[in-house]
Amino acid sequence: MAYRDILVCLDPTPASDERVKLAVALAKAHNARLLGLDVCADAAFNPPWRERALQVGRTFEEMTAAAGITSRLIGADYRQGGPSPDPTHCVDLIIAPQPQDSARDLVASFVPNELLLKSGAPTLIVPHDWAYRPIGENIVIAWNASREATRAVHDAMPLLEKAEKVVVFSFSRGPSELRVSAEALVAHLAHHNVKASLSDWTNTGDSTAVEALFASLDTQDGDMIVAGGFGHSRIFEGLFGGVSMDLLNQPILPVLLSH
Repeated sequence: MAYRDILVCLDPTPASDERVKLAVALAKAHNARLLGLDVCADAAFNPPWRERALQVGRTFEEMTAAAGITSRLIGADYRQGGPSPDPTHCVDLIIAPQPQDSARDLVASFVPNELLLKSGAPTLIVPHDWAYRPIGENIVIAWNASREATRAVHDAMPLLEKAEKVVVFSFSRGPSELRVSAEALVAHLAHHNVKASLSDWTNTGDSTAVEALFASLDTQDGDMIVAGGFGHSRIFEGLFGGVSMDLLNQPILPVLLSH
C-alpha cells in the first residue's frame, strides 16, 4: 500500500515551509504526486505577510522541483466553484496546519476541521512550531476501539507497514473490552506484517486520556500519532473540548486523524 496523491496546505507562515518539507519527503517515499493547496486567508495579503502570501505557490513549485517530484499547484480560487472537482476528495492524504496558533487569521477558516470532516481523506495535522524531521519510524496508535480509530489505522497502513516501531496505546479502567480490542488490533496488524506492541494504561481518574498518552515513554519516543477524529458530535466537542480537540491543539507531534 502507498499514498499516490498527497495534498499539502500552503500558507505564508514559516510553518508552511516545514509542512512542505514533510510532504515532499512523504511524496518521495511513496512515489506520490504532491498537490499544493493555497489556503491563505484574506488577512494574509496585508502587511507584514503580503509578500510571503503572494509567493506561496512559487515557493511550493521551487521546493518540489528541487526534490524532483511531480506536483501541481491549486490556487485559492478553486473555492469559488465551477466545473472542477473538489481536490480534497481525490487524494490519499492531506497535510494541514493546526486549527489554532498565532497565525490563525492567516489561514482559511475551513482548515483543518472541515478538511477532516468533509474530505473523506485522512488528515495529518502538523503543529505550528514543529520543525521538520522524518516521521513514520516510531508510531503510536491512540486506540479507543471506535469506528474513527479503526478508519485511522487503515488509512495509516502505508506508514505503519514501513515503521520500525508501532505501539497501540489504550486507556481504560482495569481489565476491559478495550484491552481485549487492543490485543486484537495488535494481532490484526501482524497479518499486515506490522509488528506492534501494546501499551495499556489504567484510568485512575488522575489524568485525561491525552495526558496519559503524552506521559507514556512510547509517545515521548514517537514521531507521530494515529487516532480517530471527532467520534462525538462536532458541536459537542467544540463546546466541551474532547480528545480530538486536545490532539489537534497539542504542540509536540504530527497527528494523523480520520473521521
